[in-house]
Formats: sequence, structure tokens, C-alpha cells
Amino acid sequence: MQKQNYRKDQKQYYQPGIKPGLITLPSLKFFIIQGQGNPNDEFFGDYIQVLYALSYAVKMSPRQGKTPEGYFDYTVFPLEGVWDILDEAKADFTGTIDKNTLIFNLMIRQPDFVSIEFAAEIIEHTKYKKKLPLLEKVKFESIEEGMCVQMMHIGPFDDEPQSFQKMEDFNSEHGLKRISKLHREIYLSDPRKTAPEKLRTVLRFQSEKI
Repeated sequence: MQKQNYRKDQKQYYQPGIKPGLITLPSLKFFIIQGQGNPNDEFFGDYIQVLYALSYAVKMSPRQGKTPEGYFDYTVFPLEGVWDILDEAKADFTGTIDKNTLIFNLMIRQPDFVSIEFAAEIIEHTKYKKKLPLLEKVKFESIEEGMCVQMMHIGPFDDEPQSFQKMEDFNSEHGLKRISKLHREIYLSDPRKTAPEKLRTVLRFQSEKI
């Protein structure tokens, strides 16, 4: 079987246009970890590390004699984040976000063949192989976002409000409203290796008809 690559096989999820558009998402599986604080601080890398450790453990599981039913070779999915701010920050919001008040759910999608039981086995195996305290905080969940507005944001993370405004305008033009202030970011570029102006990030939020 040919290796599956999300960039080519599921372009509708990971390669949207630079203008807003609608998409309906099915139920997808993720390793998820929740945290709080400024993503520019050093601690944030530990959260990313634990998700990639698990994701590569799934991909390489046949080499460990743990081939799950239905396994196929694939490209590991990109890091994603769902972002919010603390309730007290919302109450005092002035239009500028204090990044120390951010709440995040970081996650990496997993292939359909990963069951709840296999995910638990991978977590326990990774605990044995690697000393990563944050493994205790990881959960395995299915998420169905349903109808969403999304677009490709090209440029620095701090410029994202401009793209979100385009998405809000799209909602208004199409008789839609945003369900909540939560939003999802899918990171297609490595900020350690990519110039800020060339970063590619999928932006997405849930919407419904008015």
C-alpha cells in the first residue's frame, strides 16, 4: 500500500486557500495535552515534545512488535492547537491578549487504526522508554468540529488577527456566526527553521447558520 501523506491525500483539511472558505470536519482522533501560559516561553517545547514522542511511537510501532490491526504507513500529522484565554482575562479584555493568560489544547491527529486501547498501550510504552513527566497529562480523544470557516494564514503568528477578521467578514457575508471565541491553528511550518513571513498556519473556527 502506498504511504499516506496528509498534505496530498487530505488537502481539504490541510491546504486551504488564502481566502476563507467553509469545510465540514468529521470525527478525528488525537493525542491531546492541555496547558496554560505564553507559547514563547521555554516550557512550551516540553508539551510539543511529548505529543511527537507518542505520535512517532504509533508510526514506528511495527518495529516494536506492536502492529495494530489495519496499520498502514503514513506521514505523521502536524501539530495543532486550540486556543482560549482565562475567564478573568476575558472579563478585563481590552483588545490586546496577554499571552500569559492563554489556555491551550495542543494535539496531534492519529490515523483511524489507532483505538482507545492501542493509544493507552502506546502511552504506557512511551512512559517506559522516555522520562517525560507530561505523559501523565496526555489524553486520547475523538473530536468532531463539524462546520467551520478556515483559511491559510501566511506570515507571523502576531499577524493572525488580520486573517481572523477576514474570516469574520466571510461569516457576515454568508449568514453565519462564530460559535465561540475558541479557534484552531494547524502548524505546517517549523518556526525554528522558517522565516516569520513564510510561516504557513491553517486557521479555523466553528460556525453555524444564523
